[in-house]
Amino acid sequence: MEAIQALKNQDHSGRRQLKDKLFFYGIIVLSLVTISPIILIISKLVVEGYRQISLDFLIQTTPDTFEAMTAVSNGEKIPGGIANGIVGTLLMVVLASAMAIPIGILTGIFLYENQGKFMANLTRNISDILQGIPSIVLGLISYLWVVKHVTSGFSALAGSVSLAIMMLPMIVRSTEETLKMIPQTLKEAALALGVPYHKVILRVLVPTGFSGLLTGILLGISRILGETAPLLLTALGSSVISLDITKPTSAIPLLIWEFYNDPNMVDLIWSSSLLLMAIVLILNIVSKQIAAKRK
Repeated sequence: MEAIQALKNQDHSGRRQLKDKLFFYGIIVLSLVTISPIILIISKLVVEGYRQISLDFLIQTTPDTFEAMTAVSNGEKIPGGIANGIVGTLLMVVLASAMAIPIGILTGIFLYENQGKFMANLTRNISDILQGIPSIVLGLISYLWVVKHVTSGFSALAGSVSLAIMMLPMIVRSTEETLKMIPQTLKEAALALGVPYHKVILRVLVPTGFSGLLTGILLGISRILGETAPLLLTALGSSVISLDITKPTSAIPLLIWEFYNDPNMVDLIWSSSLLLMAIVLILNIVSKQIAAKRK
């Protein structure tokens, strides 16, 4: 009887080990399937886009159709670059960040300090709804608010407003969740020492959760970098470098859209996409590293 029982136990153990191995290798296969699209995308961008990457590509403005057509017909590299798009992207991201970061952090602090209250719950729900609104709708709202009534035309300011609205929900929620992770005893100790309430917020909670706040900000920036739809209705685009926030300006996503509509600019599409992908990947990697250090 003992020998039979031992054989049964051994058979049961063998089947269990087989199931464990099948499950383990199944997870590996599914993980490879999950990451394969991003690997294929990056490899395609590198293979097709590296030809145009150079110093001129970063410091010169976009060529016109005739220049591109001449270069393509002669088998040469397309002259010019996307400096106007790079400058326009940086300008609008800086403006959007200047608008969204202070409001987002302060709103997140309000939600943290007033958990369970009606206004905090309402603000949190509105923030969640805002995060799910399509970007083209936010571009339309910015068009009606800024383009029609403030700048009386397409402008970098209008594009920045639409991007700031997109950033806001992510910064709000990341700020609230970061502050929730800070031990309550830290705040209580500061208050017990007689530190004023506003200094507890500014000099204790915010510095302690700085890495988490920075992570949310970087993720918000990486999200808006690739947006095209709202900028079509607000910034419009420009073939020259413009630092005037009341005038139309270009952006890397806008240039990719313009290149797509011109068959002579195909090479610039891949190179611009590669640069944009590299910037977004770097921001995401940095935010992940900061989040890992915070944990």
